[in-house]
Amino acid sequence: MRARFSKSASGMVVLGVVVATVSALIARAEPENRPANLPAAGETLTAADPPDAGPESPEPVESLGLYRNPLRSPGEAIPSPPDREWWSEEEDLPEEATRGPPVLGDPADNPYDFAAERSVADPLFRYATPAPAGFTGASSVEPSEEQESSHFVPVEDRWRIGVPPWDRYGKGHERLDDYPYALGNVFNPYTQNLLKEDFPIIGQHTFFDMKVISRTIAMFRQVPTPNTPFESTPTPGQEDFFGNPNGFLFLQYYTLAFELNHGDRAFKPNDWRLRIAPVFNTNYLEVYEYGVVSPDVSQGRRRSRGFATIEEWFIEAKIADLSPDYDFVSIRGGSQPFTSDFRGFIFSDLNRAIRLFGTRLANRDQFNLIVFDQREKDTNSFLNSFDSRGQQILIANYSRQDLLWPGHTAQASFHFDHDDASVKYDKNGNLVRPDPVGIASPHEVNAAYAGIATDGHINEVNISSAFYYAFGHDTLNQLALQPVNISAQMAAVELSYSPDWIRFRSSVLWASGDNNPTDNIGSGFDGIIDNTQFAGGEFSYWVRQGIRLAGTNLKNLLSIYPDLRASNKFQSQANFVNPGLQLYNVGMDFELTQRTRLVTNCNFLFFDTTKPLEQLVFQENIPQAIGTDLSLGMESRPWLNNNCIFRTGVSGLLPGSGFRALYGSADGSVNSMFAGFMDLEVAF
Repeated sequence: MRARFSKSASGMVVLGVVVATVSALIARAEPENRPANLPAAGETLTAADPPDAGPESPEPVESLGLYRNPLRSPGEAIPSPPDREWWSEEEDLPEEATRGPPVLGDPADNPYDFAAERSVADPLFRYATPAPAGFTGASSVEPSEEQESSHFVPVEDRWRIGVPPWDRYGKGHERLDDYPYALGNVFNPYTQNLLKEDFPIIGQHTFFDMKVISRTIAMFRQVPTPNTPFESTPTPGQEDFFGNPNGFLFLQYYTLAFELNHGDRAFKPNDWRLRIAPVFNTNYLEVYEYGVVSPDVSQGRRRSRGFATIEEWFIEAKIADLSPDYDFVSIRGGSQPFTSDFRGFIFSDLNRAIRLFGTRLANRDQFNLIVFDQREKDTNSFLNSFDSRGQQILIANYSRQDLLWPGHTAQASFHFDHDDASVKYDKNGNLVRPDPVGIASPHEVNAAYAGIATDGHINEVNISSAFYYAFGHDTLNQLALQPVNISAQMAAVELSYSPDWIRFRSSVLWASGDNNPTDNIGSGFDGIIDNTQFAGGEFSYWVRQGIRLAGTNLKNLLSIYPDLRASNKFQSQANFVNPGLQLYNVGMDFELTQRTRLVTNCNFLFFDTTKPLEQLVFQENIPQAIGTDLSLGMESRPWLNNNCIFRTGVSGLLPGSGFRALYGSADGSVNSMFAGFMDLEVAF
């Protein structure tokens, strides 16, 4: 029984081998990817019935020219090539010439010519060349090789490979529909554009970027405004020391930015960059008291100015690649923007500098070493002039991502500010160096800051924090009336939680004040040039407004510290004999839509100490309460990008007992202060 079963099994194996061999021969004679209407064995194909494209054909037959049919019998006539065919019309094709496969036309790879006896006359395969998407400009890449076979088609300019036009919905490319291959023009920055670094302007790696930016800022504000003597008051018989608080400020900036850079535009950092950005400004101020637009009351209550400068200009070059993960070290020299920490607590400015920067450990670590030689600022536009400021600033920082927790970044930093002794009047005629209070004598400030800051999240809780210690020497402080050694601290922390489209925030900031302004220790904390994005930032009344006091400023525009510096933070020197600040914040942010965000804040403000204020205004027992700062702001990106950004906000200060003691009328009353602003930025 086993023997009979074995014979039967052996016979089935032999039969299977025979069937497989026959099937293989048939499959070789009739390939699976044979065009659908190629004739089978024994059939013929007429010239008027060209084969369909097979699975390996990238496009229909008509777009690739007539195929060479290897199954055509040698005696059949070969149709004449169409106009603009790839081979010469004068070329004499042998009568036995046959058609080859649609793409790979070399005889050795012809699956239909088993004996390799018939010659194949094939045109070289070409890709279809529709226009690329966007505005590409002319290519500067010259051909370096010629096509030799249909196996390889050289593509010299990889940035300008065309894509077929595609009206996805058949609606004529309506504006709000999604069309992945939309064509563009030179005036359209939303599709690929030669002027927006989407295509190289020289070779394969050199790109050009042009930006045209208009920024319009309008601000109505109420701030305590000192009155002038009786003979020059706008209202006869006005007796209060502080007059009408209303004022209106308008700023208009136009920026042209041109950049040329060399790189890969994907992961590889730039090999080099060149950038230049001229800026033009007009500004207008209107107030209701004399002596504000200028100490000279004859200048009236309105001021209109204009200013133009080259705000940004720098050259950048990569020094070395540090790892296969695109880590690098580069150097940049010229006028450039820089913010030294996550929230701008110490320094945030655009000025003349040399910067060494780079990354390590696959961009997990970043480092900066930068030295500023400050240029003087224009008083009313806050743009850089071409005059030296006499101030040098050294900043070094090192950041590490995913420290302790994924998504949590920490930064250690060191700042050093050397500010020469000098005398400077601004363009409106106000003394800004030294501060026009106390002894008002030129003095040199050398201040250093050591600190650590964090930003990121720990699981679902967002956290941002900072701690800085300031130390150094002031050769002659204007309030202490003597040299002082600097020893001051600040600390800040913000926690937020976003369960969905609402973010709940709470933050605390403490900047130490000077409890004894007459000793030789300056313990009131002050930054170098801060632009603090904290506790409401630009939407907050306290941060946004500059508030004057007794010939100087209680605090400066877009600064958080009550540092008693002169008319603006850019031209004045840091002052470490000041009252300090305690700030407690709660707020909520609402992501109303993908385009619009609503920001609400409530800040409770207190002086850390009032001793420096008591000495400045010769008044005792000033309370610490500044007041309650309420603000509501909105930020919108109507086109879901940064080409149009609209910000607006309203804010108010409900005065506390300390604010009323400084700015109250004869009966001690102070009206609540309100402000509103609009900021529109449009860019090409």
